[in-house]
Parts: sequence; structure tokens; C-alpha cells
Amino acid sequence: MKTETKKYLKIGAGILLLYLFIHYWDTIAGMIAVIFASASPLLIGAVVAYPVNIIMSFYERHWLPKSQKNAVIQTRRIACLLLAILSMLGIVALVILLVIPQLVDAILLLLSEVPAAMQQVITWAESLEILPEDIFSMLENIDWKSQVSKIISFVTSGVGSVVGAAVNIVSAVFSSVFNALLAVIFALYLLLSKETLGRQCRKIMSRYLKPELNQKLFHVLNIINDCFHKYIVGQCTEALILGAMCTIGMLIFQFPYATMVGALVAFTALIPIAGAYIGAGVGAFMIMTVDPMKAVLFLIYIVILQQLEGNIIYPRVVGSSIGLPGIWVLAAVTVGGGVMGIPGMLLDVPLAAAAYRLLREDINREKPGKPVKKEATPSEQA
Repeated sequence: MKTETKKYLKIGAGILLLYLFIHYWDTIAGMIAVIFASASPLLIGAVVAYPVNIIMSFYERHWLPKSQKNAVIQTRRIACLLLAILSMLGIVALVILLVIPQLVDAILLLLSEVPAAMQQVITWAESLEILPEDIFSMLENIDWKSQVSKIISFVTSGVGSVVGAAVNIVSAVFSSVFNALLAVIFALYLLLSKETLGRQCRKIMSRYLKPELNQKLFHVLNIINDCFHKYIVGQCTEALILGAMCTIGMLIFQFPYATMVGALVAFTALIPIAGAYIGAGVGAFMIMTVDPMKAVLFLIYIVILQQLEGNIIYPRVVGSSIGLPGIWVLAAVTVGGGVMGIPGMLLDVPLAAAAYRLLREDINREKPGKPVKKEATPSEQA
């Protein structure tokens, strides 16, 4: 009787909570948004700490691993963390130094050609008699004094709004800098004390969760972590291969901005499927400022290279590492990009790989009481 009473009480409480959740959804959604906005620096810090931890773990495995000296053991974490941070900053700085100066030069070259192009457009328009013949007389009849006074009054009346906008911009910049600093501090704290935090989380989970649920949850988290780790390493490796192939091919075909475009393609290739095309579009724009025909040839070359990369390199480097078929990679990128943009493209692929692996494990798992299928020996197969 008591068991049935508890069962009905749980059902009633669940129905009540569901009703309250639906009825007060706007209030609950607002509270959730406020909580996420407040915790955004911590979430950003955790996201930043994850790839840094991959590099730091690599350095820790190779930083005098057999040494038992206290000085080496005590300085290993700090030294490897500094090396990981310097490695990431060095990669970003290298990409910026390769891309930004040449991109600025290309834009300046394009702007220097604008006046001559505009003159050609005006000449062409005059030849077609598009402009009215009395355009200069129309310009002379304009009351420039009244127009200037109107402009001055408009500017002076908008000074208050301009000041308000400036204050908002300054406060937004200050808030962004503060949040970034807080995110960096939180990321450093996570990296320096990751073992302690992991041990505390395991104690809490083992204390308040049933052993079977605790084991299943740890298994799911381990698979998600393994998929994210392999995906990041594989994606970076694939980006380096694609960038190197792009640079070498451009040097062979004597396309301009070879090193810059190769670095840009490698950097944007971190975005699955569509990343290389984004970098190729910027590269084609820059090559167009020098030679439009070479820009067309470059686009043809990058399409061929992308097909080679998508059909041969990506499945071997990334697809095989995370164990997700290509069709589901494309589906994950499409859905993630539609929901969250570029962050969705980056997150959905490893999440889909983890879900695919868990589903495959559950399907292939032998049911209780079902006889285990014996594999045939080579002689029986023959």
C-alpha cells in the first residue's frame, strides 16, 4: 500500500511540475537566460581550457616523464601550461602575421584602383546618355547654404544620442574585457587543479547517485571526452595537411599570396565541411586584385583539392578517428550550423559521434538470456 501511495505521489508531483513548467515558461526561460549570461565567463573559460589541456597533456607526457626529482615534478604542470599557452598564441600570431599584412595590401591595391574604375563608369554612362544633360545646372541651383544649415542642425541635435552611444560602447568594451579576464583566470584554475576537481566530482557523484547510474554516466562522459579529444586532434591535423597542400599547389602554379592563402585555408579548415571554402573565397578575392584569371583558376584548383580532401584525407584522418560516417558528419554540420552557426558546426560533429557510438554499443550489446553468437573459425569459414 505504501509503495503504491509513493508511486501515485511521484506521478502527481511530476504532473504538477510539468504544468508549472509550461505555465511559467516565459519566467523560467528568462531566469535560465540570466543564469547563462552570468555564467558565460565560466563557460568560455571551460571551453578555452579544453584544447589547451590537450596540448598541455602532450607536453606533460614528454617533460622528463621518468624523472622522480621533486623540482621536476613540482614544475612540470606550470612549465607545460606555459608551453601550451605559448604554442596556441604562437599559432594565432603566425596566422595573423601571414594573413593581415597581405590582406591590407590587397585592399589598399583595390582601393587605389577605384577612382580609375569610377571614371570609366562615368565615361561609359555618358556615352549611353544615362546622365541628364542639365545635371550641372541642377547642381548650381541647389541652395547649399540651407542644406549645410540643415546638416549642422541635424548633427547638433544628435549629439546627445552620440554621447549615449559612446557611453554604451565604452561600457560594453569594459564588460567584455572583464569577462575575458575572468574566463582566462577560470581556465587557468581548471588546468592547474584538474585532478583535484575531477576527484571531487567523482566523490559527489558516487555519494548521491546509485552505483549503476554512476557507472553509466561515467561511461557516457568518457565517450564524449574521447570523441571531442579525437575530433580536435584530427581536425587540426587535417587542417595542417590541407593548408600545406594548398600552399604547395599555389607555389607550383605560381598563384600570388601562396603562403598567406595557405595559412588562411588551414585556419578556416578547422570548421568542418565549409571552412576551406570560406578561406578560399577570401583567397580568391585577394588573387583577383592581382590577376582575375588566376583567381578563377585558383577556385577550380581549390574545388579539386577540397574534393580530394573530403573523399580521401578527411575520412582517414577525422572520420576514422571519431568513428562517424561521412553522411552523419554532413548532417551534424548542417543541423549545428542552422541552430548555432559556426559554434554549432564545431560542437555537433563530436556530439553526433558520441551519440553514434553509444547507440552502436547499445544495439550490439547482447540481451540478457540471448545466446552469444559464436564466431566461425577460419577452417569453418573455408
